[in-house]
Amino acid sequence: MDIGIVSMRYAKALIDYAYNSGKEDVLYREFSTLAHSFEKHPELREALLNPILSAKDKFALICTAAAGEQPTSEEFNRCIALIQKNRREGLLQYISLSFQTLYRRKKHIGTAKLTTAIPVSQEVEERIRQTASSLLHARMELQTEVNPEIEGGFIFDINDYRLDASIATQFKKVKQQFVDKNRRIV
Repeated sequence: MDIGIVSMRYAKALIDYAYNSGKEDVLYREFSTLAHSFEKHPELREALLNPILSAKDKFALICTAAAGEQPTSEEFNRCIALIQKNRREGLLQYISLSFQTLYRRKKHIGTAKLTTAIPVSQEVEERIRQTASSLLHARMELQTEVNPEIEGGFIFDINDYRLDASIATQFKKVKQQFVDKNRRIV
């Protein structure tokens, strides 16, 4: 069974359902939160695959992962009920990621991730978002991350492209040049 094909079929059906019901923004928010929960808590996927947990407990777990303490939308509940009925809880992470991709494609939303050694101000973050948005002619979702291991500079991922201007990468390149040069000498 190809996980990508099955999850994409579910995501396409869910996105069509979302647009027909006019709740695509609500479902996108809930599936985005769910995908983020899967990313931050890998044990969530294991819990959904656990045969000891009842369907009711799994449903409650999924709803909590998607909305926290707030109640989930009726549309989201129906989508999860369908997934549970067909026993596809194990694919829920991939379904939510595919749903996000389809939603972004329909709404012309680009994704970007900025990794810096120190936190950037809201002003800089907004300026980067505006510049990327005007270049791509799309609305941008910008995620920022602080990673002191890059030592300085930044790493900017936009859609499928990466601009790596970090000090750590520059050091690695210089080191590799020295190693290559010394190999030729010996």
